[in-house]
Amino acid sequence: MTNSRLVLAGQDITECCKKIIPGQTDEVLQTKLQSLIPDYPIHLALTGDEWYRLGGVVDMEGKRIANDLIEWVERTYIECGQNLHTLIEYTLEQKLIATKQTGKTLYFVVQTGERAEDFTLIEIDKTLEVSDRMLVDEQNPPEDLEEFIDPLQPFCIESFCFGHSRYTYRRKTDVKLFMEVINERHPGEHPVQRFMDDWNRSSAGQKNRMSDDWIIRPYRHTGRFGEQIVNVEIININKNNLPHLEDFAGKKGSALSNVLNRFDRQVGYPFAWYFYMLKGKLVSTYSAESVYRDISGDFAYLPERDEAVLRDWIATPYNV
Repeated sequence: MTNSRLVLAGQDITECCKKIIPGQTDEVLQTKLQSLIPDYPIHLALTGDEWYRLGGVVDMEGKRIANDLIEWVERTYIECGQNLHTLIEYTLEQKLIATKQTGKTLYFVVQTGERAEDFTLIEIDKTLEVSDRMLVDEQNPPEDLEEFIDPLQPFCIESFCFGHSRYTYRRKTDVKLFMEVINERHPGEHPVQRFMDDWNRSSAGQKNRMSDDWIIRPYRHTGRFGEQIVNVEIININKNNLPHLEDFAGKKGSALSNVLNRFDRQVGYPFAWYFYMLKGKLVSTYSAESVYRDISGDFAYLPERDEAVLRDWIATPYNV
């Protein structure tokens, strides 16, 4: 596969999502996305954890009153003469229900080359609107608009759905370009960049594409002075039930090599234990130290390229 730049506008993905009939499957979405980029393979790498946000307003029969709960409350409050008691009475009289949007983010990977950084990550939100609570609890009415909109102790009701799940484009990240920006702003080598460099020069990089087992995801966090900082994290997407490798006491030579090789086979590529150790996932750093003692002595069971990676890590440890 040639490593050419993927040209795919966010607007194209947005239009693709809009054309998916509500309630259709993720496989249909993937097929539609693949049709936009026929020259590059695409796969659903990860489905994120469920999240929710405020929805709209409906009545007891499920008739739509408003799509946006906050906008409806603020507007109706003004229409009620900015009298909270009047707003509460009106809401109780109409027996109105607040809905919520539940969703999961789908992470699609588009592979554009063979190196670790040669992929684009497409994030698409899959949402479904469901009933959440009675808009006002008569026995515990809100004391202000903030509590009206998002009460600490809501009067929850049995949940039911409004329509079918829908897809909404969130963002697209060209990992190689994004890492170039991150590296410019990061003092020294960024740990995620070093992870990818280690992958490219190791046995793992000769056998597997990194995005089959790991993805790079941008995220934003607040700095100590309130500034918004963009950073990047690496996420493991392996769905297999892998063992923990923690107890290496007394193991060396072929016994230690066999343990690590068995782990690698279960993951699906060589030197996998090293990358799981960097993430602090399933493999302790003691494994690297034990292997280093072996290869510094009488044992030589690592390929030269992996031995070089390990020696560099011993000299300058890092994690992601």
